[in-house]
Amino acid sequence: MEPTEKEKQVYDLLGQLEISFKQHHHPAVYTVEQAKKHWSEIKGTHCKNLFLRNKKGNRHYLVILEANKAADLKGLRKKLGEDGLSFASPERLEKHLKLEPGAVSPFGLINDHENLVRVVIDKDLKTAETVNFHPNVNTATVGFSFADFERFLEWTKNPVQYLLIS
Repeated sequence: MEPTEKEKQVYDLLGQLEISFKQHHHPAVYTVEQAKKHWSEIKGTHCKNLFLRNKKGNRHYLVILEANKAADLKGLRKKLGEDGLSFASPERLEKHLKLEPGAVSPFGLINDHENLVRVVIDKDLKTAETVNFHPNVNTATVGFSFADFERFLEWTKNPVQYLLIS
């Protein structure tokens, strides 16, 4: 199966950064529940990625946590010092990360040239050996080491913070 342009962009960047990864193709998935059906062959920690906005809509967050964890938005709002957090619209997702719902991933940061999206990572992920994300499409999953994930994030130059998300 030929990679899409969005996928190719991810694979090319990982190659430039000399990050080794494992690629897995599967049918399109839009939720963690749908994706779980295809994870038996994919080793590592599967992640959930939430694209959020503050109440005013002038700050956007990419929140990354283990797939089975629930994100308490009220608690997260307090930890971030925001007066409100909600899911950003598909239009905002397209504008900031050039992604569609169901394909939200840290790799969308490739398209955030102004580094406006703030990345919030659950501290519990730091213990993961391998993390898995969509390569900007929801028909594939890419796995690589957490250390390489941090190298990728450093390359993006987006602000990153680690919080305990419960």
